[in-house]
Amino acid sequence: MLPLSSMGQQIAQTLSNRHGFSVDAVSHMLAAVYNGNGSMAQFSHPEFGGSGQWMSGGMMMIGDMFNQNLKYRVAALCDDCARSIAENQTGTSSGVFQSQSQSGGSNYQDQQAGGGSAENSLFAPDPRRNWWPSELGSPSASGSQNHMRYAYFANAQRLAVATGDDVWLYDTLHHNIGGFSQQQSGDGSITFTSQFGIVPLSSLPVVSRNGVTETPQAPPAPAPPQAAPTQSMQQPPPAETPPAPVPTSNQPQTTSSTSNDVFDTLNRLGGLLDKGYITQEEFDRKKSDLLDRI
Repeated sequence: MLPLSSMGQQIAQTLSNRHGFSVDAVSHMLAAVYNGNGSMAQFSHPEFGGSGQWMSGGMMMIGDMFNQNLKYRVAALCDDCARSIAENQTGTSSGVFQSQSQSGGSNYQDQQAGGGSAENSLFAPDPRRNWWPSELGSPSASGSQNHMRYAYFANAQRLAVATGDDVWLYDTLHHNIGGFSQQQSGDGSITFTSQFGIVPLSSLPVVSRNGVTETPQAPPAPAPPQAAPTQSMQQPPPAETPPAPVPTSNQPQTTSSTSNDVFDTLNRLGGLLDKGYITQEEFDRKKSDLLDRI
């Protein structure tokens, strides 16, 4: 049962005194009417004859079906509970998601009880009920399926999804979301329906996770273009400059140059003669030849 705020406890005491039920019974009925968006209630309490149902406009059923007096008293209490809830409503009423699960070809739907109830000052805030970021206010629609909860905020273009202890907040972009589906077999992917058809949840940008803003990772900087390999320009080897031709002269060599050569040769021959490498006859013959050149 939803806990009552201090104002809710005062209302419960007032209605208890007015209708002759205990505060506990009235608190139970306040929560039941609140979960029914103020227009219907399913309840079960001994003071109300067991289990029963009430709907605004006249339908009233209690377990003790033949106790007409109790039936009228319970109906009057439900009317007052609905009136008190409407007078203390602090948010707009929301819708409920159509959630569909697919598993091996079989489908089933699961809607969150009371998911469409508006915020109300008669009840203490329940973190399990309003699990989405508080700044978003009341959702346009909410639902649950397979341990996952959804809350859609059309005006803020946000979608909150709770999986375990994590709350993911998505940017819905230009989608008007109308329902969810989760694939049980395979990868367990989640899709939603919008005016664009069936869209995977993974296509929406992530705004935050557990209140921490998700910074989109910048794509890696493109690698600088590789410079074309520079082919070393092989310089052709410098052409060998042919030696300058020695100017030829028709003039005969000077006598002094020839004389020097003859005398050098005679000195070497003298050395050979002294060492016994040539005979005196050979020396004399060579000497005579050299002197003839002068």
